Amino acid sequence: MMFGKKEITFENFLSGIPARDYIFQKTPYEEQIRQAAKMIKDADYVLIGAGAGMSAAAGAIYGGEWFEENFADFRAKYGDGPYMQDMYSAGFYPYPSEEAYWGYWSKQCMKAGIEADHTPLHKTLLSLLDGKRIFCLSTNADGQFEKAGLPVDKIFCTQGDYFHIQCAKGCHQRRYDAVDLFHQMDAARNECLIPSELVPKCPVCGGRMNMNLRIDHRFVQDEEWYEAEKRFGDFLSEAINSGKKICLLELGVGFNTPTIIRFPFEKLMREHEQISLVRLNLNEAVIPESFGTRAVGINADMKKSIEDIFRLA
Repeated sequence: MMFGKKEITFENFLSGIPARDYIFQKTPYEEQIRQAAKMIKDADYVLIGAGAGMSAAAGAIYGGEWFEENFADFRAKYGDGPYMQDMYSAGFYPYPSEEAYWGYWSKQCMKAGIEADHTPLHKTLLSLLDGKRIFCLSTNADGQFEKAGLPVDKIFCTQGDYFHIQCAKGCHQRRYDAVDLFHQMDAARNECLIPSELVPKCPVCGGRMNMNLRIDHRFVQDEEWYEAEKRFGDFLSEAINSGKKICLLELGVGFNTPTIIRFPFEKLMREHEQISLVRLNLNEAVIPESFGTRAVGINADMKKSIEDIFRLA
């Protein structure tokens, strides 16, 4: 890299420092939509930061009547207490055996990832960004952006996905494609359990396998993960060093894991005048007041906001 140019890595991109001057902007909704549309239109580069709210706005369903209907057998077997209210909570249930653990997780992966087709909003978003240099940083596990047509080399899913498994102890840094296995489990599941012969074992240590989802320090970051990390760093380095306009398009990122997207986006705003921020989030679209006119926080239904921005951009 040329002298004086800044190289961005995922490590120096991350930030745990929250803003101290959050406000809900009082600008009328239609004016916010115009501001957001202009920021996106004027940008040469767009970095998408996608959180759980994006999948929810796109139609992904995790709880409510849908969960009660599709996971009725699990609620009947394990009770309808605090765990069996939605797919997120059910993932933390203390399943008594590996047959039970994979009985549940294979179904969640089928419903939330492999079979899920909630991509119309993602396709609308990608149409909005047509012609831009874009990259997507996502904490979602559902693969929605890839399904919507965004090339995999423009996506960095930092927290894992519903399509891979790993050694539970993280004894080696490799994850394994489990799509075919989950199909087999789904077909063979009986009374919420899978047959013992389908329970995966680590090919190296012979121990338990887990989902490749970031739940602790044993999360496996394999060669593909680091390749995606490098592409992310290269994209952001190129964008910043170009001196051209960059729009950070933050979608449904709350305060569950703000150190991965929300706080780092604010850090970039503080460090680079060429950057603008569009934050879409129902109920949590607070913006640091110090960002002034370079940031807009739209506290409304994200699906409607994206469609309205698309109409003007």
